[in-house]
Amino acid sequence: MVEIEVTGTTVTIQVVGGHQVLALREHISFDLANITAVTRAEVDRRPPWVRAPGTFFPGVIAAGTFRGKGRKEFWDTRFDGRALRFELAGAPFTRIVVDVDDPDRILRALQTAVAA
Repeated sequence: MVEIEVTGTTVTIQVVGGHQVLALREHISFDLANITAVTRAEVDRRPPWVRAPGTFFPGVIAAGTFRGKGRKEFWDTRFDGRALRFELAGAPFTRIVVDVDDPDRILRALQTAVAA
């Protein structure tokens, strides 16, 4: 699980609790302008096949950095329908898929921040 904070034009994704150990990361920051799309993540979506570093148990959890052809993605999800998918350009990651407490509230907050 993560907490998402928007400060000015910076989005910070803070990995919380034991997920920091599984994902081997405490936080990720990027600019609002790097976001090309944010949607609820599909439950059946899976990360690219190269895990470097992180944790992956099919259908249970994906946490960490995953690489595929031309992609570098960060995942922290338990595949339970509470994940958001960020598509990014010009940022260290091309995609971020993370579980949040209230996906609809976070989507509204990000849309408000982008519109401002």
